[in-house]
Amino acid sequence: MNRVALVEPERLAGWFDRFGRRHGGVVRTDLAADRVVVHAADRAAAEVAVPFGPLVTAGDELAATAERTVAGLAVDDLIAHALRPRRVALLLVRLGGHSAGVAVGGTVVLSATDRRLVHGRHRAGGSSSARFARRRDGQARVALQAAADTAARVLLPELGSVDAVVLGGDRRAIDRLRADRRLAPLFARATGAVLDLPEPRRRVLDDAARLARCARITVIEP
Repeated sequence: MNRVALVEPERLAGWFDRFGRRHGGVVRTDLAADRVVVHAADRAAAEVAVPFGPLVTAGDELAATAERTVAGLAVDDLIAHALRPRRVALLLVRLGGHSAGVAVGGTVVLSATDRRLVHGRHRAGGSSSARFARRRDGQARVALQAAADTAARVLLPELGSVDAVVLGGDRRAIDRLRADRRLAPLFARATGAVLDLPEPRRRVLDDAARLARCARITVIEP
């Protein structure tokens, strides 16, 4: 069964060393602009989605379709790439709240967080259920409008200075924000998977800043 690991840049070298020892050594590494795949002697593999790609190797940016294979373990360029300090915009949204901020090297330097009341789903039927659903939908619209306003106020002025935009929280809530035309430049810069995070708080934003730096590694067992 495959598993996914989120590994901070400072731990990548040790992670790959341990991967090689567990699987009888590394026989080759496939390098491309958006991914690195390390192949072990026992046919296990570790596929890395390059964070903040494209990956730069040997002084040249690899074309999106280019790929080369190197004998043994060849992840020095990947590690150097991951360790580079970056300025990242963060937008975390759930119906119960939202948080927007900017992090530099994994540390939040600008932030805004707000909570909004959105009731849970009503299980009973009848007219009361319909009224509750309408009330909940209204609360959700207000909450998402507040999230969009915060994103526009805090993040849009920073887009020219950030390396990427990282999203987190509830994917459905985030998708509803895409209808706001003001945020089109923000979503155009979004990269990677949506981080699965709890209801946004200031400490959750700190966690997101740390996770945004991580390399996402899929381990494929033999």
